[in-house]
Amino acid sequence: MKHTIIAIIAALVITACSNPSVPTDAVQSSAMPKIFPDYTEVTVPSNICPLNFMLNDGSAEAVARLSVGDKSFVYGEGHKIYIDEAEWAELRTLAKGKDITVEVFGMKNGTWTAYKPFKVYVAEEEIDPYLSYRNIQPGYVTYHNLYINQRDITTFEETTIYDNEEYADDEEKGGQCINCHSYQNYKTDNMLFHMRQMDGGTMFVSNGKVKKVDLKTDSTISAGVYPSWHPTKNLVAFSTNKTGQIFFTKSNAKIEVFDQESDLILYDVDKNEVMTVSQEPDEFEIFPCWSADGKTLYYGSAHFAFNPNDTASHESQVMARYEELKYNIYSRTFDEKTRRFSSPQLVFDAAALGKSATLYRVSPDGRYMVFSLGNYGCFHVWHPEADIYLMDLATGKAAPLAGINSNRSESYPSFSSNGRWVMTASRRDDGNYTRPYIAYFDKQGKCRKPFELPQKDPEYYTLFLMSYNRPEFMSEPVKIPRSEFVEKAKTEAVKAKYSR
Repeated sequence: MKHTIIAIIAALVITACSNPSVPTDAVQSSAMPKIFPDYTEVTVPSNICPLNFMLNDGSAEAVARLSVGDKSFVYGEGHKIYIDEAEWAELRTLAKGKDITVEVFGMKNGTWTAYKPFKVYVAEEEIDPYLSYRNIQPGYVTYHNLYINQRDITTFEETTIYDNEEYADDEEKGGQCINCHSYQNYKTDNMLFHMRQMDGGTMFVSNGKVKKVDLKTDSTISAGVYPSWHPTKNLVAFSTNKTGQIFFTKSNAKIEVFDQESDLILYDVDKNEVMTVSQEPDEFEIFPCWSADGKTLYYGSAHFAFNPNDTASHESQVMARYEELKYNIYSRTFDEKTRRFSSPQLVFDAAALGKSATLYRVSPDGRYMVFSLGNYGCFHVWHPEADIYLMDLATGKAAPLAGINSNRSESYPSFSSNGRWVMTASRRDDGNYTRPYIAYFDKQGKCRKPFELPQKDPEYYTLFLMSYNRPEFMSEPVKIPRSEFVEKAKTEAVKAKYSR
């Protein structure tokens, strides 16, 4: 595993303190403590790892007392609070369905301050025990030092699923761009991720067996790009995309990733066959997403009419008019027996609001959809205005998902497998790096205050200079050894067949 110097720092964290005690001469304050990550008044799963934090107010020392009824533990190591994992497990078990009281004390200039206590609420419901994500530097064309990791969020254990530099056995290859890890129904016996550039292809795990496939055919504009596994069948819906990038010099925006063309395809993993779902030249389809029962495919589509009298290329026309790309949400019903889709039905008209909807996910009970809404385009990780919206699929009403949004980019929303937790890739910390934030989602469709994925060292996010891209809930870890992925990556991809 390679987190450069940050991993070394985290590994050297002192986890045992010298029996700190609560200061008896502290001056009481009415202010809440300024802690990072901010875990004040959050609701957490009943199986989450400890919420280690640091006091971020300039205090030289910090002490925290965590209490549930008569049971309490005291921690402190400099200005950081490292919570013993066994003691935390005891507290969260006692607090299930209730709360843990946290008292924080800070010492500056020889004087202790007792801050206003806060609660950490422990939900009855658990969360999927694993997350996976791509760690990537905020660069635009480099693929070095890029990997897909998985994290046990009941502990702090992190392992690497695939590392692009392990594939490159010489400097000329330079690694691959790896992306778009996806799983069938939160499990990992059926999963995939893409490898671009050198010896590219899509890495599939099908019923525990690994294969590498070239999904590009003579009848499609590209290989599969953005995937969604059917929840019960060995089928994957993809968008096929030709993408471009714009870099800004006179804008607060840094970059815009846009489509020049995009269609929808369906891939039969068992038959190794690709079929077209939609192939309209003036429609840019993207981000397919199956309903929980597999009977409906949701996706986004932006209407873009190329000017036949314009001698500029399609790419240049889109670059000149990129703000016109406003994606609406559509659906098509799916017949599993015939493998046929219905004509498209409009689900949410974002363009009528002057907006663009992208990155769709449906709740496991089929009632709700979450998506990212921005001013235009489909790649909202770069859009500071992008917020997570919630749609009631029964009524068609959509509104910002209260409590989870910030004044910076929110993207890649998703539901946990029990539907009680929502995750977003957020740039709220500093505007540059995406971090996973998780919020409790109650049965009334309301979110509580989100919390940042806990790390062993509370300073980790300050020092770790890579983004968490496309965070995904998993009910189990990937079981294929990464050495097996590396060996398969070096083989020639099997060509997919096109089926009409």
